[in-house]
Amino acid sequence: MNNTTKHHGSCLCGDVTFDVDLDWSTGSRCNCTLCTKLGAVGSIVKPAAFKLLSPESKLSSFTRTPEIGRRFFCARCHVYCFGSGRLEVLGGDFVSVNLNCLDDFDVSRTSLIHWDGRHDNWQAGPAPAPWPLSA
Repeated sequence: MNNTTKHHGSCLCGDVTFDVDLDWSTGSRCNCTLCTKLGAVGSIVKPAAFKLLSPESKLSSFTRTPEIGRRFFCARCHVYCFGSGRLEVLGGDFVSVNLNCLDDFDVSRTSLIHWDGRHDNWQAGPAPAPWPLSA
């Protein structure tokens, strides 16, 4: 069943805006160092479901793994808005949206799944509770 709807998102200052079609009834959290520090709740969509409304000149980016993807931030207020890249296990090209940037996102109405990225334990799949930070 497809429960996707269009949502509008933005950074704090409003320089970066986007629309995305997704179902945020389930969001994901990862315990890797980067995701922990960002504090993002993510959702993966196909690039066709995401539309950046702002000029790319309003973005800055960061990557530790350029072969996989980049994270995009507002160049002025530095809020993390989305990432994009390519991973075959995700079906190829993807956009990872920070649900916290959506105008209508309510984490209390979202089921969270948790990934153990800190230990590269991706094969374990998602868990209903956070993974421990220590090995």
